[in-house]
Amino acid sequence: MTESTYRIQGATGEWEVVIGLEVHAQITSNAKLFSGASTRFGAEPNANVSLVDAAMPGMLPVPNRECIRQAVRTGMAIDAQINKWSRFDRKNYFYADLPQGYQISQLYHPLVGEGTISIEPEEGQAKTIGIERIHVEQDAGKLMHDQHPTRSYIDLNRSGVALMEIVSRPDMRSPAEAGAYLRKLRAILRYVGSCDGNMEEGSMRADVNVSVRKPGDPFGTRTETKNVNSVRFVMAAIEHEANRQVDLIESGGTVVQETRLFDPDKGVTRSMRSKEDAHDYRYFPDPDLLPLELDDAFLAECRASLPELPDAKRARYEGPLGLTPYAAGVLTADVETARWFEALLAETARVQGKPEADVAKAASNWLISDLFGALNRLGKDITDSPVSPAQGGQLLGLVADGTLSGSLAKQVFEIMLETGDDPAKIVEERGLKQTTDTGAIDAVIADVLAANADKVAEYRGGKDKLFGFFVGQTMKAMAGKGNPGVVNERLKAALDN
Repeated sequence: MTESTYRIQGATGEWEVVIGLEVHAQITSNAKLFSGASTRFGAEPNANVSLVDAAMPGMLPVPNRECIRQAVRTGMAIDAQINKWSRFDRKNYFYADLPQGYQISQLYHPLVGEGTISIEPEEGQAKTIGIERIHVEQDAGKLMHDQHPTRSYIDLNRSGVALMEIVSRPDMRSPAEAGAYLRKLRAILRYVGSCDGNMEEGSMRADVNVSVRKPGDPFGTRTETKNVNSVRFVMAAIEHEANRQVDLIESGGTVVQETRLFDPDKGVTRSMRSKEDAHDYRYFPDPDLLPLELDDAFLAECRASLPELPDAKRARYEGPLGLTPYAAGVLTADVETARWFEALLAETARVQGKPEADVAKAASNWLISDLFGALNRLGKDITDSPVSPAQGGQLLGLVADGTLSGSLAKQVFEIMLETGDDPAKIVEERGLKQTTDTGAIDAVIADVLAANADKVAEYRGGKDKLFGFFVGQTMKAMAGKGNPGVVNERLKAALDN
């Protein structure tokens, strides 16, 4: 299904969905945006709270340089405009987990301006999504409603934690595009190191803006579904909300601009509150903070610190390394996978004494097929792999030099998963080395042919396809230790006699 054909079929015809995402990404830093309190996840409630975070009188905020640096690096990674001059504003509203009574954010002069992210949805065509801005702001605390039967408690550990709000243009037109955008953005953040992207821990969450319209019409009224914390839930929220709006309009109702919540158990959105306009927040420049002014040396350091990003790495994998687009896409989708592959590739090339381009295909095939299959079976991800990249490279080396056949390599790999031992040790201790001894192979072949005299006669009578049967029987009798090339050669000679 391409972008242009994703439509909701209503009673009055087709409807187009218009989607924009506001992603809140927690900035990777040891301290909060305006205080020295820890940002460690999982601490006891109210353990990571300074006097600034608790809004004690007379406490003044001091910007954390690392938080600003990480936001700038993120902007550079999406080719966005970096604003050398930016300013913090106060966004005033009352909520129980906001001790100050206002949030320090950036409305009028954000740190990062317009940029782009390229996506390739599984359903649809490659597309570029516009980024409107990235601004830096502080997070609020968290209300805890399950600690007491009649009271709610407040945990301020998250209060003051630095966030990047990454605001997209309303350029997405399907749940698949929104899912691809969110996955790509998360990958970029992880490559850069500016956010860990752990949506299940709340360090990355999305506000989902959805409206519907007849194709070609002006934008409709949008709703905003707040704090959706997984790619799958974002896609489900879009699908439900778009269908809800179509049904509402076609039944004579009107979509109102409001804030909604997504119920993942029921797969539905529900109204939370009417949507406030910007003037309701009474924004004004924060009087306790000077504007941010970035010099050229700071920007140069930020740019020099950027790693090879997903798109550039994928182009290198498909170009100089000669991998397929599918393999390159899988290996670059997540930074941990890319790092693992890079280490595997380097070790494989070193062991075999060959250029990386000559061993890249074998290394990628083994990682994607064998290792990923094993990790799925074990319920682990690549960061928990029982087999290291160095061990994987050594295993591939034993296959390349003829020590192990493909089937023996699979046996050795299974033992590596269980024991964590190096492949050479397993081969030595368990006698799994492939044999090229023609005398031993000839003896096994003679036994196989003697036990299957009828099939030998059929083969010699013209049933050439039986050759595979004899190969299988010989390899089985040798417990997979026979060199396939030698086995084939000696069998052909024996059968043709």
